[in-house]
Amino acid sequence: MARLCETDGLTDVQREMLATVRAFVDSDILPVAGELEARDEYPVAIVEKMKELGIFGIMIPEEYGGLGESLLTYALVVEELSRGWMSVSGVINTHFIVAYLVAQHGTEEQQQHYLPRLARGELTGAFSMSEPALGSDVSAITTTAVPDGDGGYRIDGAKMWLTNGATSSLVAVLVRTPLGADGPHRNLTTFLIEKTPGFGEVAPGLTIPGKIDKMGYKGIDTTELLFDGFGIGAGQILGGEPGRGFYQMMDGVEVGRVNVAARAVGMAHRAFELGVDYAQQRETFGKPIAQHQAVLFRLAEMGTKIEAAHQLVLRAARLKDSGRRNDLEAGMAKYLASEYCHQVVEDSFRIHGGYGFAKGFEIERLYREAPMLLIGEGTADIQRMIIGRRLLDEYGR
Repeated sequence: MARLCETDGLTDVQREMLATVRAFVDSDILPVAGELEARDEYPVAIVEKMKELGIFGIMIPEEYGGLGESLLTYALVVEELSRGWMSVSGVINTHFIVAYLVAQHGTEEQQQHYLPRLARGELTGAFSMSEPALGSDVSAITTTAVPDGDGGYRIDGAKMWLTNGATSSLVAVLVRTPLGADGPHRNLTTFLIEKTPGFGEVAPGLTIPGKIDKMGYKGIDTTELLFDGFGIGAGQILGGEPGRGFYQMMDGVEVGRVNVAARAVGMAHRAFELGVDYAQQRETFGKPIAQHQAVLFRLAEMGTKIEAAHQLVLRAARLKDSGRRNDLEAGMAKYLASEYCHQVVEDSFRIHGGYGFAKGFEIERLYREAPMLLIGEGTADIQRMIIGRRLLDEYGR
């Protein structure tokens, strides 16, 4: 196995699982990713295989039919999947966050009702915080859920940037509820919304208008979610208690940032593989370009960045698994890994020269996909704010 991204201290079960996923990536994902991406086609066969492998339930407790594995295991699986095609890891990442939210914050009834179906992939998950006008400013959410007088709620508003918005059947949505509490974050509530997969009106008062066309990250649908008098029962509030949505979602985003960082490591690793292979085949001035100092130095920097980002992912995941707070480490991992991924992909693109600019070469696809990681789960600037504030907490006078 290649030297980069090795992980010490894994169990036999973890090693076997990662070997299985790597073989799956090599046999079932890499050969078809370019064609599916060019057609912007949802990877149905790949998703079904992931269900068979148990990936949809990897962190769901065994008593609910999952594998009961750690965040570390999941992050390493995400690295492998993203090495094949980042869109595939996107399918499972949003699903994972919903399953995590239900497992950590759901009522016992919600856990019994949803987790077994999520583990089998019978339900697929999506989660929604962002809106057309707010981006990362969660405190500015305007979508509202107001009591309907019959013990339920009526939701109105528009949500934006839902990964798996159309293909999902269970969406965790953060909205504002009028509780009268102080502070913009205290009136936020998470609802669990079941819907029919597809576009158009997927439930009365709930519409998925269409797929947002993106420069990369294709094959997976990104959508809006429009509410117009959508009715829902109070039993669908995550945890059963309104006003706890911000805390719940931030917990989900925290583990999501670990997994976005893992995605970045996986994609960067693939870009390095492509670059180092091409550099040993392409000859200029009578020798492979890998033997030219300029390219050799570039490869050295690429490998170092990948390894550094991988180690940050390991630390953030292991901290969360230990039950300790990891928002600082998750922010660092997401920030550094996404920035390094963008740089490594560009370096591989430069090594490929003109071929890197040609459709049909894998590095061209990676070059369009890498920028998404700079903004997903909070932009680089948001990560720097989180990191800076936490460091001040730790080192305050």
